[in-house]
Amino acid sequence: MRNLTFLLFLVCCFSSAKAKVTSYLTGNPEDVNPPLYGPVLNIGGGGTDVDPAIQWMINKVRGCDNCNVKVDVVVLRTSGGNGYNAPIYAMNGVDSVETLVITNRKDSLKTYVISRIQKAEVIFFAGGNQCDYVRLFKGTNIERAVKSVYARGGAIGGTSAGAMIQGDFVFDSCNGSPISSEALSDPYHPYISFTYDFFQWNYMQSVLVDTHFSQRDRMGRLMSFLARQIQDGRAQQAWGLGVSEATSVVINQNGIAQVMGNGPVYFVLADHSPELCQPNQPLTFSNFKIWKVLAGQTFDLNNRPWSGFYQISVQNGNLSGNPY
Repeated sequence: MRNLTFLLFLVCCFSSAKAKVTSYLTGNPEDVNPPLYGPVLNIGGGGTDVDPAIQWMINKVRGCDNCNVKVDVVVLRTSGGNGYNAPIYAMNGVDSVETLVITNRKDSLKTYVISRIQKAEVIFFAGGNQCDYVRLFKGTNIERAVKSVYARGGAIGGTSAGAMIQGDFVFDSCNGSPISSEALSDPYHPYISFTYDFFQWNYMQSVLVDTHFSQRDRMGRLMSFLARQIQDGRAQQAWGLGVSEATSVVINQNGIAQVMGNGPVYFVLADHSPELCQPNQPLTFSNFKIWKVLAGQTFDLNNRPWSGFYQISVQNGNLSGNPY
């Protein structure tokens, strides 16, 4: 059974509607249940996946780089297929990879789905649309099952939309996705909406994640998102984590974030009230603090630094300089 790849179609009826979960399982279907040494996180910026960051998760939770301990990996997604199965199964220390394609909120009631998530040691959220994850997972048994993996020392990872849901504050894209100029000209633009109290991981307090960051010039919109958290009373200080494509931020059990892949990553701090953050008016916010962290470098999320930054202001919707 170890090298068996098969496709399961599970169909259950709820009232007059049918909900279908598609499961792709590669490897051993039996639960291995090793001792775990996390929890750890992997925040991916989209585009090309950073395979060493996924291998890092696997190694951290099994407690070794080269040993016989193996783990089970579950990939969660709301569309797509089994593209992650083969590359992850080929990594060191993987006993099985199962992709669950979940398209209905009622799928969280299925014993098979919850059991497979709970028994995994590594959970990875594929890209897509973060609104689908919020709509289908938040407040369900799936959310609770993912949290149980983290609580027992497992790993949680994700890329693009699957990474953006890992922050304390989530830009959910349920109304659309503004570009930076739109968000700066109106921090209450109709495209801007947030979700709160979803996954609340260690060291991600007051953090909002944005991905495809430098490639899509998202610094301006991240600044507007952070200003909103303070203006709306969600936080006195708000942190942004902007992750470029083909880049991952891995966070160990002590809160040390390391950049892997191409880089860079940007940590952005809004630490005071905005001078102007109102509907239908351009943002004014002085002195955002920015740390640019290159591949191979680290950032301490447990003891967040107060030096080594540069500053960029927003005046009447315009940036004071190149924020990158």
